[in-house]
Amino acid sequence: MERVSAPDGGGVNGEKVGGGGLSVDLVLCQIQSAHVTIGAWEVIWRQGRNSVSPIVTAQYFSWLETQHGGSPASACEIIITCIHTDLVPRSVRRSGRWLKGGVLATIAVFFLMPCLQKQLPALIQHFVYSHRIRVPLFVDLSRPADLSLNHTINTYLTSEEGISLGVWHTVPDRRWKEAQGKDLEWYQNTFKDGSPVFIYLHGNTGSSCMCQQVLSALGYHVLVPDYRGFGDSTGEPTEAGLTTDALYLYNWVKARSGNSLVIIWGHSLGTGVATNTAVKLIERGEKFDGVMLEGAFNTAREPIQAHPFSWYYWKYPGIGYFFQEPWAENKVVFPTEENLKKMRSPILFLHSEDDHLAPIQSVQQMYEVAVSAQNAERVKLVSFDGSLGYLHNGLYRDPHLPDIVQNFVLSL
Repeated sequence: MERVSAPDGGGVNGEKVGGGGLSVDLVLCQIQSAHVTIGAWEVIWRQGRNSVSPIVTAQYFSWLETQHGGSPASACEIIITCIHTDLVPRSVRRSGRWLKGGVLATIAVFFLMPCLQKQLPALIQHFVYSHRIRVPLFVDLSRPADLSLNHTINTYLTSEEGISLGVWHTVPDRRWKEAQGKDLEWYQNTFKDGSPVFIYLHGNTGSSCMCQQVLSALGYHVLVPDYRGFGDSTGEPTEAGLTTDALYLYNWVKARSGNSLVIIWGHSLGTGVATNTAVKLIERGEKFDGVMLEGAFNTAREPIQAHPFSWYYWKYPGIGYFFQEPWAENKVVFPTEENLKKMRSPILFLHSEDDHLAPIQSVQQMYEVAVSAQNAERVKLVSFDGSLGYLHNGLYRDPHLPDIVQNFVLSL
C-alpha cells in the first residue's frame, strides 16, 4: 500500500512532519471523487497534533488536499471544522483549564471561607489564639531547665473547675544557685523577699516569655502562665476564659507576695488580656501597681487581619453585607482602647515602629486615649526605630530595654 510523506521542507523552519511522514492509508481508503472526507482529516489531525505543531499539521493538510484534487480553500474549511470539533491544540486547552480553575479557586476562597468562619467557631478560635501552634517547638514545658531557665520551676494552678494552668516561676537572678533542686514550697516562699513581681501575659502561638532572663537579671520575680488551651494547660481558649485565668493568677500572687509590687506585662494578644483584667480589678476597687503593654492593638480585629483567611473583610468591605463579621458572634473583642479609658494604673507602652501586625499609629492613638483618662505623668510611650528590625516580637533584644523597665518600676 502506498505511503505518502510530506514534501521536503514541508514543515516550519525545516521541521519534519511526523518524523518521516504521516500515514494516510485510511485517507486513501476514504477518497470519494478525489476528495478526502472530514473523518479522514480528523484522523490526520489527531496524529499530527500529537507530534508537531498545529501550523505544521495545517501545512500538511493543504499539501495533501491539493494532491487529491481538492483546493486550498477546501483544506482550510476542513481544518476549521476540525478545530470546531474540539480538536484544539492541547496548549490552548490547558490554558483554559488553568483559567477556569483559577476562577473557581477565587470564588471558593472569597465566599466559602467566610461561610466556614461563620459556621465553625473553632476556626475563629484558632485564627485569634493560634494555640495549637506551640513555640518553642518540641519542648517539654514541665522542664524549663531545658531552655536554660535553671532557676525556674513549673507548677500547675486550677483557675476554675476543670482548668489546669501551667505556670513558670523564675526567681531573681541573684538566687539562681540557691534555687537549684528546690521544691515548689521554697519558690513560693521567695515572694516574701520584697522583690517586684512581674506577670507576663504572652501573645498567641506563645507559651513562654523571652523577657524572663531580662527581668530576672534586674532582680524581679517573673510568672509566665499558659492560658487555658495553650502550652500544657487544659481547656479551650475564650476571651472570658483568658481573663479569668489572668485574674486568678494575680489573686494567687497577691496572696503570697505581701506588699511587693505586682506589675503585669502584656504582649500582643496579652495586652488585651491585661487590660480586660485591669478593668475587672477596677470593678472591685483594685488596680495593678503598673501595666506594660508591648505590641498593643486596639481590638481583636486588628491582629486577626494578618491571617490569610480574614483579610478580605477589610480589603473588600462590601463582602460584609453578605457575610457579617463572625468575631462578635464568637465573643472575640478584647477592647483594649475602651479599657484604657477606665484604667487608672501607671502604663508603659513599648512598640516597634516597624511592627507588621500592630501599626505604630494604633499605639499612638491608644497612648492619647490613656493620657486623656489619666495624665501624661502616669502614661509613657517608648517606641523603637524601625531600622532595628524588631517587628512584632523582637523588643526583648534591645540593649536599652533593661534600663527602660527598671526606670518604670522605680517610678511606681
